[in-house]
Amino acid sequence: MTAKWPISRPTEHAAIRAVCRSGRPTPPVPALMAALLDANERRDREGVCLAAHRVVRSAAPSEVGE
Repeated sequence: MTAKWPISRPTEHAAIRAVCRSGRPTPPVPALMAALLDANERRDREGVCLAAHRVVRSAAPSEVGE
């Protein structure tokens, strides 16, 4: 018996399509800055990177990715 990896799940594709169609509101910049400071205090590199990127995207959403 041969295994096919990864296993395709129809619900997974439907969920990804649904997320791509819906716009999600971004949190306010002060909340993201607090998360950035918290991640920095905890020395969480990935958290710092994620929070910094979210701050930039919410501060100037039309300029990112153009």
